[in-house]
Amino acid sequence: MDITSLYNVTSGAVRQAEKSSAIGKEALEKKDDSFGDIFQKAIDNINTTNSYLSDMENEEVKWMLGETENTHDLTIAINKATTALQYTVTVRDKLLEAYKELMQIQI
Repeated sequence: MDITSLYNVTSGAVRQAEKSSAIGKEALEKKDDSFGDIFQKAIDNINTTNSYLSDMENEEVKWMLGETENTHDLTIAINKATTALQYTVTVRDKLLEAYKELMQIQI
C-alpha cells in the first residue's frame, strides 16, 4: 500500500495535527543522507556494539569474582551484547553483498 497519498490530505484539522506531532514533523522534513552520514552512523553502530561487549565482559568478571550476585544485570548485558553483535554482523553482510553486486556491474 502506497502511503504517499496520505500526505495529500485537504482537511485543515488533519494538516494541523500532522504539523504539530513529532512523527509528522519528521515525515515532512527532507532527509539528505550523504555517504559520509551513513558511514558515520555505521561507525557509531560499531562503537556502540563494542561498548555493549565491554559491559558484558565487565559484568561477567564481576560475577565470577563474586563482587555481585545479581545475575539479572549479567543476563541483560549478555543479551544486549549478543543482539548488538548480531545486528552489526547483519549490516556488514548486507554491505558486502551490495559491494559484490556493484563489482559485478558491467560498464
